[in-house]
Amino acid sequence: MPLPPSAPAGLPTPLPQVVLDTNVLLDCWVFADPAALPLWQALRAGRMLAWRCAATDGELSDVLARPQFNLRPTRQSELLAEWKSLAREMQRVLPAPWPCSDPHDLKFLDLAHSARASALITKDRALLKTGRRTLRDGLMVLTPQQWQADGPPTRPLPRRPRP
Repeated sequence: MPLPPSAPAGLPTPLPQVVLDTNVLLDCWVFADPAALPLWQALRAGRMLAWRCAATDGELSDVLARPQFNLRPTRQSELLAEWKSLAREMQRVLPAPWPCSDPHDLKFLDLAHSARASALITKDRALLKTGRRTLRDGLMVLTPQQWQADGPPTRPLPRRPRP
């Protein structure tokens, strides 16, 4: 990854810190969506840092167990184990300052806020609608296609105070 113009020569560029919502992970594992695969490849290659928490892990576990995905329990366990090995766990998650029309999606905003992530990657309409408000605080809410087209942020975004 090239250095951003503002980084002094010789200093490494920090990894983009992201939150991936459950549907994006399903796109990687279950649906093999070409728009989501570069995210998974970047995570596995160590080119980004993803965050997770108990609430998002719980939702992922519940969703993977749904019969429509036809995943055997052993496969569900493998996917969860790989996710947990690649994503960093946020132990203390605080409420985000941004409202969301779907209360079930707040866990992703809370996690992104607590982790001070630079991006929340989602296809969820309710989360995408929060993007204008979150951007003022340094959090981009993007679709996988937007991430792929624009790539990770190449300049530091305004940072909100640590909770």
